Amino acid sequence: MEHAKSTDHGSFLWRFSKKFNFAADKLIPESFVFALILTAIVFVLAFFLTDSGPMKIVNAWYGGLWSMISFAFQMTIMVVLTSMAAKSPQLEKILSSIASTPKSAASAYVILIIFATVASWINWAFGTILSPVLAMYLSKNIKKVHFPLMIAAGYACMIMVQPICPSISAVALLASPDHFMVDQVGVMPVSETAFNPLGLIMVAILFVVTLMVTIKTTPPEDEVVSFDGEINLQVEGKDEANETFADKMNNSRLVLGVFSLIGIVYFIYHFMTGNGLTLNFIIFIFLIADLILYKTPKKFVDAVKHNMVLAANVMIQFPFYGGIMGVMAKTGLTGVLANGLIFLASEHTIYWFSYVSASIVNLFVPSQGGQWIVQGPILVEAAQAFDAHMPSIVTAFMMGDEATNLIQPLYIIPALALVDIELKKVWGFMAFIWFIWFITSTIGLILFPMIL
Repeated sequence: MEHAKSTDHGSFLWRFSKKFNFAADKLIPESFVFALILTAIVFVLAFFLTDSGPMKIVNAWYGGLWSMISFAFQMTIMVVLTSMAAKSPQLEKILSSIASTPKSAASAYVILIIFATVASWINWAFGTILSPVLAMYLSKNIKKVHFPLMIAAGYACMIMVQPICPSISAVALLASPDHFMVDQVGVMPVSETAFNPLGLIMVAILFVVTLMVTIKTTPPEDEVVSFDGEINLQVEGKDEANETFADKMNNSRLVLGVFSLIGIVYFIYHFMTGNGLTLNFIIFIFLIADLILYKTPKKFVDAVKHNMVLAANVMIQFPFYGGIMGVMAKTGLTGVLANGLIFLASEHTIYWFSYVSASIVNLFVPSQGGQWIVQGPILVEAAQAFDAHMPSIVTAFMMGDEATNLIQPLYIIPALALVDIELKKVWGFMAFIWFIWFITSTIGLILFPMIL
């Protein structure tokens, strides 16, 4: 990492953010250890707050451990394929062109935040993976931007925009005609949940706040951290003399060309038949893109091997978060925590308590669909007791569920792997943004429901 020299102490927001970074440097371990600590906390809470004995907790953990295997594989292969694409000469040229547009740190942050927000609204995985890639190129071009802050800000944009995404888990679930709570709340169309006025207003405010905070968090020159790695690191397979049939196949452009064409045909068919973006389809897009970018089987396989190391943390950590979710669900701990918070709510604070309860539960159950299945009935019962606006309760739940993704690092792990940066270098800025958001959201969720 590069360090310039300066005599100033940075802006007020920079000095304030350093308090969070100090805590990160001293308290935040490797992301894998972070997952183990959360697991231990859940074990203790389940033992003391529920009637579950030690073996029931262990069995719940073991059962949950394998519930994330499919998702872990999806994220593992996505990290590898997106890293391959990011390091290809062709994409380097395109992103370098975009990154050459800004001439100042402020304009670089603006481009990153707008790009990350739009990409994340299309799909969370796009924003999570593509924004750190763009950040690498921007950091190479503008030496005054702080690279860890850019990673945190781009990731925050992904989280920020999810409550107004039509494809988000809770929205899609409630819009289904046969969802498990249809008798209590009926079918709630996307127009009432994802495009709820409260959510649109809050996301717009958080966008402006995030943009201004990022721009105004100005470090002194001697504390600027730039991305100093090599971006174009793909392994080029050698086009050796084709002495054997095997060599010809390994270095044949025709082989990948045929499958690239098949992929393109399916891509067109997928959208022509009215299908949307799913995580599997996004992975498929990057797979076909890499077949095109790397041209021959040998170059493609060599690039896979070279980038596989980046997925190690994802592959091993996601199952442990599955174990945490298993303990939360099977022991009833999720309901205990949510009920305890909702019990304190009033007519005017029910939306904020929905936000807070979802935030706390999300620390241990980082899956919105699974969290809504457990927590949704509790929120609906409380909302009906206070005659609250149900779509706004859902909005507050989604905002809270997303907010603490800035605290627990599950979904940023792939991005960190992609740019090869430690969690503790970024977590302080994530916590700093979360703190600003918490204050903003508290004001908004108490004030706006009374006037909308």
